[in-house]
Amino acid sequence: MKENEMKLKKLPYDFTVCQAASAEDIDLNNEFCFAAKTDEEMSLVCKTADAPANTTARDDGWKGFRIQGVLDFSLIGILSKISNILAENGIAVFAVSSFNTDYIFVKAGNFDKAMDALADAGYTVE
Repeated sequence: MKENEMKLKKLPYDFTVCQAASAEDIDLNNEFCFAAKTDEEMSLVCKTADAPANTTARDDGWKGFRIQGVLDFSLIGILSKISNILAENGIAVFAVSSFNTDYIFVKAGNFDKAMDALADAGYTVE
């Protein structure tokens, strides 16, 4: 998949980025649930409606989009190019990757600006 063929799909939800107090607070059956555990923390990105009540830190007000399709592991710089375009437009990102693709989250107040900047750079926004 070439960069000029990339399609970005808006996700129609509000998202929360938080630190979960424990793994028992995370419902892995939710539609969107990006969980990460390290030796220092347990992080979670999920739909705001699904955020656990018991968190140690929480940041609401995120909107997201994904790169459509399955990205081959040999592809280079996809996330970097998108984040550079957004950085040039003063938009901070929070990104997570799944086996198939990348998901990019921006604060809700910057979402339309982000979509416009990426469309202007040649990405197709669905």
